[in-house]
Amino acid sequence: MAALLTLDKLTKTFHLYEAEQTIEACQNISFEVQPGEFVGITGKSGSGKSTILKCIYRTNLASSGSIVYDSAAFGPVEITTLEERKMLHIRRYEIAYISQFLSVLPRQSAKQIVVDSAKDAYEEKSEQEEAAIEMLKHFEIAEHLWNVFPNTFSGGEKLRLNIAAAMVKHPRFLLLDEPTASLDNASKVKVRELIEKLKSEGTTMLGIFHDLEFMEGLCDKEFNMQKGSFV
Repeated sequence: MAALLTLDKLTKTFHLYEAEQTIEACQNISFEVQPGEFVGITGKSGSGKSTILKCIYRTNLASSGSIVYDSAAFGPVEITTLEERKMLHIRRYEIAYISQFLSVLPRQSAKQIVVDSAKDAYEEKSEQEEAAIEMLKHFEIAEHLWNVFPNTFSGGEKLRLNIAAAMVKHPRFLLLDEPTASLDNASKVKVRELIEKLKSEGTTMLGIFHDLEFMEGLCDKEFNMQKGSFV
């Protein structure tokens, strides 16, 4: 079976010109993710884990190396050089990214954020609404908050909303950047339930975690990262 994602000697370097410093965030990272797999990356903060996900999603542009993604729309594509139009299509319809941080339009309600995300997966307005409500309820975001702007939410509420907006798409490939970082145990259970459901439906996942207990039994394989490299 062809890999869904193949990284070959991925390297990302940041140049801090004012400080006259160069930081090697990750070096020579090579691995494959097969369709339907859940691959986990562990390691201390600052070891370069998030950089890998951002290079795959191309919010960071790799300094060198290769990232080949087998797109449903375009076939195998090289992410590092892919034209922007195709990259935008892949981000919208194929790859979802869950970050610890919520970045949305300032005057958009919590419910509208999830409904707008559902539009990428459902054609009918009634289906979009139903899927969004189901996801908001699953993550126990109180109904009186649905029409509130989320800039007033707690960190945990923002993260749950972020996860709801990504998972409502039932993405083909899901990138998870510390998805349980600021969640209580009950919310972590909710996240795990949906990860297991998506995995059973065929979603491929690549996630980074500090919570090793959360990963127990979820990952098909795991890589540990230290100082920018796998060990």
